[in-house]
Amino acid sequence: MADEHEHEHNFEQADSGASKTFPMQCSALRKGGHVVIKGRPCKIIDMSTSKTGKHGHAKVNLVAIDIFTNKKYEDLSPSTHNMDVPHVKREEFPLVYVDGEFNKNEPAENAPFLSLMLPSGETKDDIQLPANELGEKLYEEYDE
Repeated sequence: MADEHEHEHNFEQADSGASKTFPMQCSALRKGGHVVIKGRPCKIIDMSTSKTGKHGHAKVNLVAIDIFTNKKYEDLSPSTHNMDVPHVKREEFPLVYVDGEFNKNEPAENAPFLSLMLPSGETKDDIQLPANELGEKLYEEYDE
């Protein structure tokens, strides 16, 4: 007789199964496109292809900027190899108000929260103003 635990399933940890990246051949990547370098999603700012060597493949030299941290990354890969490309969806939301005062000398956890308008007309109130130069610039433009 079959083990009675054989058909028990736990779906609490299940996800949609959708991948955060998809493979693309290096030679098909383009400047302005996106790629994953060292595990980070990056936007390609420069790329060059070397000629095929005597015994090898043409190489693609990529220079890219992390889309979240603006850190610069470089990678060198054979043009026939695949690289991961992140699914990037950019959305813009109008700023309704900033809940509090921005002070660059305060700890990041004390930064004010933003109220953003969603396409449905509802507001999203769980985004904190970045505690850096970007946050300071956003707050100054909002305050004017």
